[in-house]
Amino acid sequence: MERGGRGLALPLGILTDSYKASHYLQYPEATRMVAYGEFRRGYDGDTADQRIVWYGIRHVLEQYIERRWTREDVDLADAFYSTHQAPTNTPYPYPRHLFLKFIEENDGYMPIRIQALAEGTAVLPHVPVFQIIAEDEYSPLCTFFETLLVQTWYPTTVATLSKRAKDIIARAFDESVDDGRESVLLQSRLHDFGFRGTTCVEQSVLGGVAHLLNFDGTDTLSAAYVAQFKLNDGRPVGTSIPATEHSVMTAWPTEKDAVDNMIRRFGGGLFATVMDSYDYQRALDTVVPAVSRDVVDGGGYWVLRPDSGDPKDAVLAALRAAEKAFGVTVNGKGFKVTNNVGVIQGDGLDVHVIEEILDAVIEAGFSAQNVAFGMGAGLLQKVNRDTLSMAVKLCQITYADGRTKDVMKCPSGDPSKCSLPGELAVQMVGGVPTVFPKASVAPADDLLRVVYDKRPVKRTERLFSEIREAVSSSWSALETCKADVDIVLSREIRAEVERSRRESRADVSTK
Repeated sequence: MERGGRGLALPLGILTDSYKASHYLQYPEATRMVAYGEFRRGYDGDTADQRIVWYGIRHVLEQYIERRWTREDVDLADAFYSTHQAPTNTPYPYPRHLFLKFIEENDGYMPIRIQALAEGTAVLPHVPVFQIIAEDEYSPLCTFFETLLVQTWYPTTVATLSKRAKDIIARAFDESVDDGRESVLLQSRLHDFGFRGTTCVEQSVLGGVAHLLNFDGTDTLSAAYVAQFKLNDGRPVGTSIPATEHSVMTAWPTEKDAVDNMIRRFGGGLFATVMDSYDYQRALDTVVPAVSRDVVDGGGYWVLRPDSGDPKDAVLAALRAAEKAFGVTVNGKGFKVTNNVGVIQGDGLDVHVIEEILDAVIEAGFSAQNVAFGMGAGLLQKVNRDTLSMAVKLCQITYADGRTKDVMKCPSGDPSKCSLPGELAVQMVGGVPTVFPKASVAPADDLLRVVYDKRPVKRTERLFSEIREAVSSSWSALETCKADVDIVLSREIRAEVERSRRESRADVSTK
């Protein structure tokens, strides 16, 4: 491992799964191969709302696919593969000759073509989000970088989870906030607390930036920095406020002393303090009323943060203490808005708990605008590739003799894993990204645009703020059909699926 900030500095030839390195010997001889990536289900298997926010391919392209390979990459791969075969630590097969060939003949760039949907596009399951094409002698490399491309599951899943949380909070705003979901407060209602729970800095950036597609609030500075300076031309994206942690609170002689210090230093604006270092209810009953006048006189807004106990009970306890000490204003919809103080629940959250808390808050007569949420592991860690069931499958092959076969997987034991046959295109139909055979869609209408073509291509990247807008508009466009996955399969692609199934059954029956 190299020192000096260069990270792992891994050779490109090993950025795949072991078995993929040997696939060049397993495929039949071919002159062209096509594969595609899709998400096979809605978030965590939800069938009532199966919308997905596609995001993350730019990172994979810029950090890995667009890198120029060198002879050193092959030398390093050589050293590794020479002892990788189990159980004897002997040479493991990998396409060394193809690597050397494109280093010499293609200026070191992986000779594949990648098409992808624009980041921020909301889709339903089974819509191709990218497609890979490899030709001539490089055809067996079609799926070599599948491993890297599949990793787009992570930012896509976080972006989808964050958007679903925003929908839940927006519904509560519609019911109990004067401006409803149009309120500027909605943007700050879910705060990213997840940096410390991620496995590495890169994950904090990928997940944290995906969350910022939907909300402004974040303590994941790595993501806020990248979103602002790398993706949004320096324009601010993520924001936060001064806040204590338990070590701050317990460092002072009393909790009130710690709160007094926060009021002195930050009392003219927004600030937060954790309240359960010793006895949460006692702090609410004694500290909150003791400092209320100082908070009001300073003109600031104090956010109370419970960090243990039942989340719903903790939030309601804080709101009742705030009402008693600070008073409330009843808004135009008849709900109580606490004066100069609110609460952020940052412990033990997932989207279901958020919904339960908001239901309880509204039932108690309080407006949803009094409450914000902070998610750490629930936002950036408690997801996996199966949450949206991301997969890449071969869909077409042209053999060395010129025959072209549309390929599909359809296991009888699990129809949910069936893939689509043939080279594919995605066309917008009534606001819905819809799958067609490639041949039936004019190139200008195909939403799968070339993002890499045997070398980096000139791409016009949208600002992060523009992608945010695309998420909102494309997500809303799918509102009426969010439970209807079948709508994304065109009549033409359905016919291709049936034809491929018949041919597959015929092939099996003749063997």
